[in-house]
Amino acid sequence: MYPYIQNAQDYLAEKCLLMDSHNVQASKIAYLKIQSWKFSLKTPEVGVRYQQEAEEMVKQSFLSYVPNSFVLSEEGFHFSEIEN
Repeated sequence: MYPYIQNAQDYLAEKCLLMDSHNVQASKIAYLKIQSWKFSLKTPEVGVRYQQEAEEMVKQSFLSYVPNSFVLSEEGFHFSEIEN
């Protein structure tokens, strides 16, 4: 009798392919969005509005500044060694 060993290789491969597919789709959408922004910036009245929207998105995105202490506390790092 063979011992029962759970093999998750098929599951992991399928999950990897699914994540890769999502990344490809997201990059295509991002590329099309950038192309539409570049095209719309050529028209002055639409370009100003898109620039404002882009600035707001950047300010609210992962590019916004947070202090190091905030990141460390969110990750569960404490300043005293006893609490870690």
